[in-house]
Amino acid sequence: MTPNDADAITHLLEQPARWAVVGLSTNTSRAAHGVAAYLQRLGHEIVPVHPRAETVHGAQGYARLADVPGPVDVVDVFVNSARAGEVVDQAVAIGASAVWLQLGVRDEAAEERARAAGLVVVADTCPKIEGSRRGL
Repeated sequence: MTPNDADAITHLLEQPARWAVVGLSTNTSRAAHGVAAYLQRLGHEIVPVHPRAETVHGAQGYARLADVPGPVDVVDVFVNSARAGEVVDQAVAIGASAVWLQLGVRDEAAEERARAAGLVVVADTCPKIEGSRRGL
């Protein structure tokens, strides 16, 4: 397992980007809801990706990553580990620059596929936690 690169995490958090948040819905009790709001406060554009394609935090939702118009910089994965590989492969297919697998989400084979395709990979941590560690 390759450890997360601290400089890459800082860059992802500090540089404004378009983040597709896979698993984001209008359910305010889910971690994805709060993390997406945090990403917006940092200056990132969020794109909710959920089968119901709901609008969340004022951002239009899409049912699948492939449905998102325009480029996506970071794919933030809020699905269980059993589905993470499929999402990572979709992130590679759409040309994302990075994938961020949330706390408890791991698929080492998918992480290696993403790295081999040139994506930055962050796994088993949360942007909000990492941002707080950096005073963001």
